[in-house]
Amino acid sequence: MTVDLESIHRRAPVVGELPGEPVPYLMPSGEGRRYEIGRQLWTVVARSADSGGEFDAAFVLGPRGSGAPFHMVERQRSFYVFDGAIQFWIPGESRVLGPGDSIHVPAGTPVAYRFLHHMSRFLVYSAPGGSLDELYDSGSDVAARIYSAEHVADEDRGSLPPGWLPVDAPYVDASDVWDETLPAITQAYFQRAHTGDHRAWPDAINTFSARGVTTDRRYFSVTTLGNRQPYIPAHFHRLHTENFFCLSGRIWLWVNGTEVLLTPGDFVHAPAGTIHSYALGAHNTRMLGVLTGDVFEPFFDRTGEPTTDSVYTEGLVNPATLFEKLGQISDLDVEMVGPPPTSAYGHL
Repeated sequence: MTVDLESIHRRAPVVGELPGEPVPYLMPSGEGRRYEIGRQLWTVVARSADSGGEFDAAFVLGPRGSGAPFHMVERQRSFYVFDGAIQFWIPGESRVLGPGDSIHVPAGTPVAYRFLHHMSRFLVYSAPGGSLDELYDSGSDVAARIYSAEHVADEDRGSLPPGWLPVDAPYVDASDVWDETLPAITQAYFQRAHTGDHRAWPDAINTFSARGVTTDRRYFSVTTLGNRQPYIPAHFHRLHTENFFCLSGRIWLWVNGTEVLLTPGDFVHAPAGTIHSYALGAHNTRMLGVLTGDVFEPFFDRTGEPTTDSVYTEGLVNPATLFEKLGQISDLDVEMVGPPPTSAYGHL
């Protein structure tokens, strides 16, 4: 796909709507196209049409007992738990996952899940895009922003979105294995919160939960945990997309000159060509970044310091060291366009 960079540079972010084209947009928590499937509320926040075919994504909110049977999709997928407790299965393995935990599943690998707490919620991210197109085109969207209060029977394995193929696989008991290392190949795996490959920044730590090698080069994901801190330098990318999800705290995004505030559950899509920057607006803020492809993945390796710590140490890294390293990443599809933005609200 050819990107008109100058056109994207000028686009103010669309707010609260799926744009139908790969342009910057903000999706506040609870907004998007919504569907009720098996007593769960599915909120689609990105489709193939909104991402230039790169990916699609949805938040799934459900009551205790609801779920989905074993099924498969011919796309790489990751499930990130935002709230509650959810049991996931892959063939021969099962885990109970909580907030910050995730499971990563290659194309064609069967997976199943079941909500164990009321108001549990996860994000499902699929690449390439298209896994939610049949759901979106079904015309069965609902106005509700909460799932039906009707009781879910214990034996009900739930339902699937159209196009997701049910498969037979045995359900096994959950293991309490502490999954903290990333595999070296593309395979199904579980990842616990605050575990993975850590890279220290000034008053922040970046942790990979997926790398290109684990997702067939489709995307990688990194969680940033940090103290309140100002914007990084404004920049854009020619070849890849960044997606910012607020897990906790507050995140300020500077998107083509427009400042937007993210609180938990909010999402910003910054496609190639979007001039952007971010700042952490509260102490101990957590941000999930999911980036298409893996060309930008070495950025965190080069600018951060490897550590086995799972949280940052205040004052550990000199901020001047980070800014010096920013001049050594021109080969990673990043173009600096100016200094860190100045907030119009005086909050940073």
